[in-house]
This record gives sequence, structure tokens and C-alpha cells, in this order.
Amino acid sequence: MTRFHLPADKIPTAWRNVVPELPEPLQPPLHPATKEPVGPDDLAPLFPMGLIAQEVASEPWIDIPGEVLDVLRLWRPTPLVRAERLERALGTPARIYFKDESVSPAGSHKPNTAVAQAFYNAAENIHRLTTETGAGQWGTALAFACRQFDLECKVYMVRASYDQKPYRRVMMETWGGEVVPSPVDQPDHPGSLGLAISDAVRDAATRDDSHYSLGSVLNHVLLHQTIIGLEAKEQLALAGETRPDVVIASCGGGSNLGGIALPFLDDDEIRLVAVEPASCATLTEGRFDYDFGDTAGMTPLLPMYTLGHEFVPPSIHAGGLRYHGDSPIISNLVKAGRMEAIAYPQGKTFEAAIQFANTEGKLPAPETGHAVRATIDEALAAKEAGEARVILFNYSGHGLLDLSAYDDYLHGRLVDA
Repeated sequence: MTRFHLPADKIPTAWRNVVPELPEPLQPPLHPATKEPVGPDDLAPLFPMGLIAQEVASEPWIDIPGEVLDVLRLWRPTPLVRAERLERALGTPARIYFKDESVSPAGSHKPNTAVAQAFYNAAENIHRLTTETGAGQWGTALAFACRQFDLECKVYMVRASYDQKPYRRVMMETWGGEVVPSPVDQPDHPGSLGLAISDAVRDAATRDDSHYSLGSVLNHVLLHQTIIGLEAKEQLALAGETRPDVVIASCGGGSNLGGIALPFLDDDEIRLVAVEPASCATLTEGRFDYDFGDTAGMTPLLPMYTLGHEFVPPSIHAGGLRYHGDSPIISNLVKAGRMEAIAYPQGKTFEAAIQFANTEGKLPAPETGHAVRATIDEALAAKEAGEARVILFNYSGHGLLDLSAYDDYLHGRLVDA
């Protein structure tokens, strides 16, 4: 048996909040003007109080509203799959499992938080959400979620991805989203997530009917994603595994990584590994400091690893990983040594993604290819050591709308940034 399913009635009904378990207390976000710790009133122009409460929550479990569960059941629980064909190709004694988040309507893990964010905004009579998107997976997820709760959705898409991935735009528009390239005032600029966040925050802050929605980084976003790891724990038990030896996921802002890794945080014997692009190596080359989440300096300052809020990364295909900063929770864990971080150039990630496609038959998103690369390297290290390690990674999204990236790789046009 290679696929492990939970029945629909076993979907987790509460999110796991690990903030009380962190090695060191989180430092508070600071107001961009006063540099003083922000309070709920400072965040109210951008977020509903339901999400603000989750951002500062200290209880270990937070119930998932029934209306959110009703939508999540369209595709959750997602399968846990043992990658036996990949294991055989590598000749490794390791047992490789992946959580298949590609089965969601948007094709990635992103709707896990998009649905929750749309619900809490609709519950407070907000009628319109603005957001940024890199590769388009987050914008797609939010457009879908807004449609479920009758909200308007305006998406500022990083221009490099807007040009590279036109069918992501079409998907957003199919669900009623309005999509524009960012930065809106510099048509010759390739864009960055920081600039797109500035565009979206500026839009939301100037309209009473609108709030801003963020697809990664913030505490409440990682909270919503823990449903991934909570399901994976139950499914590994079905597979006869006591625990994984290592949990791996790609990392841009930290949401899919946090989603699968944080529910395993309390077991110190489990290694947690973040995988990022060498061209935007925030955790491995950045500094730990307070920095703005956006380029224009409109957001609160967050304590995180950062390359600087004015950093503009190369236009690699893994648009969802092109972010100058990282989640404060993930940064806290890396700084404390509880989580490892590694970086790869995109050529090596596509090499791994194609090996995965040829063995397991699934075409990973460029972002997900980073986790696949690290998983293969971990499995080869286990082979070298003669250890039957249990490896769990998050298959965070499919690459069926990223075929131009594979076309570039297969025909020698990919810049190995």
C-alpha cells in the first residue's frame, strides 16, 4: 500500500498554535512610523479582529469554524503517499513519504489559509480583499476562497510571473478575481513580492470596504496551514511509522513549511528542514533583524531573517519563493538551531523535479522542486550511511501551470540562478 487516506470525518477540527512552544518568545511587530509594538487597533485597517486575535494567540489549539471546514472538505484530508518508485530509483533504504497538497482546487496548499481568511473577513462585513501573488498560487487560492464567501478579490501579481504564467491569471479571473501586474507604476520593472505587497496594502488602506490578505509569513497564516502536518501525523501512523526522522519543505515566506513541520515541533528527535532558492537565500545568507514586509515600508516591522526590503531577486521560475524575508516563527526556529536551512540553484531543483515526475508521475511546481531536491539528497545520504530514515516532505503544489519553466529547462534556456 502506497497511499494513506483519512476519512472525511477525520479532518482536524482545530489548528495547532506553536507560539507558546518556541525556543524563545517572539519579539513583537513594530509600528512602521513609531517603531513601538503594534496593537490590535494598528492592524484593524488591514485585518479582521478574528485574524488579529489569532496573530497574538497563546492557546495551543484554536477551533476551526464549521463554515471553513465545509469548504476544506472539498479536498481534505489530502493523501499521504509513499514514493516507492523514487526510493527504488535512488537505491535508498530510506522510506520517503509526501503529503499531496496539489489536489486542492488551486493546485497547492494555499487554500488552507485563503478559505479561513475569506471567512473571517466576510464575518466582519468586509466586501473586498486585496493581495499580492508571486507565482500565482496564492492569488489563485484567494480568488477561489473569495468566491466561496461572495467577496471581491484584487490581485497584484509580480510582473515577472504575470508574464511567465498567463494561465494562473486566467484561473484567478475564472473565479472572479481582478489581476494586474505589479509594480503598477513601473511597467518596465520585473517586480518583487515586496513591491506587490506595497501595491496591495496601499489599495486596501485607502478603501473602507477592503482589507488586505497575506498568503504567508504571519502567525495566523502558518496556524491555518498546520492542518497539513496534523493530518500527516495520523497518516504516518496508518503507514506503520512511529515518527519521521526528517520533515522537509520549500520555504519562501514559510507557510507550507510551517504547515507540515510545526505539528512535529515538540519531538526534538525530528529534524526540520527549510529549502530555499540560492538566488533568494533569506535564511542561509540573510541577517536576523527587524525589517518591513514590503518594499515601500508601509507594513509593520517584523523580527525575521531578511535580505533587505528593497532586495529584488532574479526572475527565477519559483516565484513563490522570491521573498526578501521569512516568517518570524520560522526565523525564530532557525535562529535557535531547531530548524535547518539549505539553498539550491534552480537548475538542480528542476533536475530533481524531472526525476520525481519520471518515477512518481507527478509534475512538481518549481517551488516544490526545492523540497524534492532536498528529499533526494537526504535519501542518498541515508543510502551512504546505510540508514533506513523516514523522510516526510510537503508536495506543496503541482507544476501543470508552470510548463514554460520546464520548457526552459528542457531546452537549455534556464538561467541557473
